Amino acid sequence: MKDAPLPADPVFIVGHWRTGSTYLHQLMNLDADFIAPTLFQVALPEHFLVSHTFYKPIFASIMGTSRPMDNVHIGMDEPQEDEYALFRLTGFSPLSHLVFPRKQGYFLEHTKFTPDPPTLAEYEKELSLFFKKLHFISGKRIVSKNPFNSFRIPLLVKLFPKAQFIHIVRHPYAVVPSTDNLWQILQRQNRLNRQDPLSDLEAITIFLERLTTTVQSEFSRLPAGRKFEVRYEDLEADPVGTLRSVYAALQITFSTGTEINVGRFLVENAGFRKNRYLLSPAEKKMIGKIMSHHMNRYLYPENV
Repeated sequence: MKDAPLPADPVFIVGHWRTGSTYLHQLMNLDADFIAPTLFQVALPEHFLVSHTFYKPIFASIMGTSRPMDNVHIGMDEPQEDEYALFRLTGFSPLSHLVFPRKQGYFLEHTKFTPDPPTLAEYEKELSLFFKKLHFISGKRIVSKNPFNSFRIPLLVKLFPKAQFIHIVRHPYAVVPSTDNLWQILQRQNRLNRQDPLSDLEAITIFLERLTTTVQSEFSRLPAGRKFEVRYEDLEADPVGTLRSVYAALQITFSTGTEINVGRFLVENAGFRKNRYLLSPAEKKMIGKIMSHHMNRYLYPENV
């Protein structure tokens, strides 16, 4: 692996949690030219090249069939975000503050998303090695989904000079309460010290605004052909047409095989039902006030 090439051109899906990034990740993984990190690979990044066969029966005995925060199917070989791999390999991740929160309040409020020097060099080394392994096992182009990477775009551009980025957004009225539900569930499952309230809708909204602004700022520094923004609502309404637009903007070939695979996936998952959340008028007003600029940019109405 020391002599294996580092792929220069991964596609990174960025954006806030609960924006449909998993859905986009699943669809792009249906392209035979792409490979996405799997749940098994990110859970055991140190040795997945050799241990898959031995661990498969163990995983099968303990895994459920869907994620705890929604109805999305999970499986050992299903696409998964790579933050868990980086956490295991480097010991650094904002997720550490969810497991061991230092104080009351939102665990992402005062969090760093990349380590300081000299730890940064080791972080870059481990991140590069993980992507080397993914490329080595398949020879395919990697498509990564990780909301934390929204704050690491300069680092990723440095390590992967031909990388491309997709920013997926969704109406804040859906994102904010769904994110609150996500963290509350993960808190109950993973928190190992104090059990104070993890977050509130306002703190989540403030962070959503910060993340969205950060991605927009970094995208302004990327040339055309290296970036694209997509709305979840468009992807949901017309998956094939929206994927075609993404591929065209990034100058990637959208093959007939990919369209067939996507069509089959949509038929197989036609019964999927999203979680629904109700916001009070006061909550909508608060979210709309904080996110007004972005809601205007992405054509999201306030009166819905």
